[in-house]
Amino acid sequence: MQPYSSPFYFVYLGLALIPIVIAHSFGKKLMWYQVLFTIAFLWFTFAGSVTLWALLFFGVFETILIKIYEYYRITLKKNIFFVFVLILLLSILPLFLVKLNPVIDPAHPQSIFGFLGISYVTFKTVNIILEIRDGLIKEVPLKEYFYFLYFFPTISSGPIDRFRRFRKEMEAPVAKNYSEMVGKGIFYIFQGFLYKFIIGYLLDTYVLHILAISATVHPTFLNMMGSMYSYGLYLFFDFAGYSLFVIGVSSIMGYDIPHNFNKPFLSKNIKDFWNRWHMSLSFWFRDFVAMRFMKTIMVKKWTKNMVLIANLGYLASMGLMGFWHGFTWYYILYGFYHAFLLIGYDAWVRMKKKRKWKIPNNRWTTAVSIFITFNLVFIGFLIFSGIPNYAIMHALNHDFPLPNF
Repeated sequence: MQPYSSPFYFVYLGLALIPIVIAHSFGKKLMWYQVLFTIAFLWFTFAGSVTLWALLFFGVFETILIKIYEYYRITLKKNIFFVFVLILLLSILPLFLVKLNPVIDPAHPQSIFGFLGISYVTFKTVNIILEIRDGLIKEVPLKEYFYFLYFFPTISSGPIDRFRRFRKEMEAPVAKNYSEMVGKGIFYIFQGFLYKFIIGYLLDTYVLHILAISATVHPTFLNMMGSMYSYGLYLFFDFAGYSLFVIGVSSIMGYDIPHNFNKPFLSKNIKDFWNRWHMSLSFWFRDFVAMRFMKTIMVKKWTKNMVLIANLGYLASMGLMGFWHGFTWYYILYGFYHAFLLIGYDAWVRMKKKRKWKIPNNRWTTAVSIFITFNLVFIGFLIFSGIPNYAIMHALNHDFPLPNF
């Protein structure tokens, strides 16, 4: 059973959380039970399928890589760039094979290396390798590492946490505001029910599915726009609801993990949007792709043009994000679409400054900014949905399968 996939799942989850709540109420973390809880729910999720072995193989493989690099970088105090790149590429290899498999073998898109959440645990391991190289992580104790890697609430869909933050919270005593955390956790879970099982379900069943099929079989401007808005809203409520479940359960367990969404459709510009939408992912790509790539360009002195450096950073991070979603043209186009939106927004800011345009900042200009950003973002969702691709393929071949959202 997939995590948080049905209301009945929460009955088992609620019963399993009771000992953790009681222990925290007496100032005890009961770590042995938390580990047992994680193992039990991982088994509940993955048992009886090849993905359980993929999950175990991934954990062993990544642990060997991290411990080798830890010994090399911290104990031997060496820092040869080739070794770092080799370890990094090997750590990404399982995810790369999983994403590549549907392209190589469309008839069997599920790779034997794949399991639910492989992307998010890969981001965790890459984070550790990068921070070992930077000297920010001095050691990787196996007990804390395994619990961080396999932390059950976040394993399937994030949010993407950072090892140093999680370890600090794991080793700290029970939070003094734990009762408040439980209250927030319960609130987040019920809010998640509203988002995912009510609003998301209604959008998917009575709006999106009908419009998506209509846009595929007989595409018109109106049903394409309807598909665009309904898909974007469904994507938000479904994923935000899922994230709220994760945050709520983690909060009840005593962990204040990062949030993923912060009213993204009230964003005033595209940069503001990426500071509000899937924040743990966008911040991860910002910190570990864009900023590092830009720093490398400056250190290597490939160019001194700061505008070009920033633009290359956008192309690298958002382009890679597109490839991460899948090696399909509309995912890749989605990534570069947002890169060019960011580049365009920076150009607009520079033009305003250069020409000394004084645009008033009031509720009307704010509303216009939100409206423009909202529609640009939803055009991106239409690209991401693949609906135009299904429409084209259906026009070329009437036997082509219809989209299934």
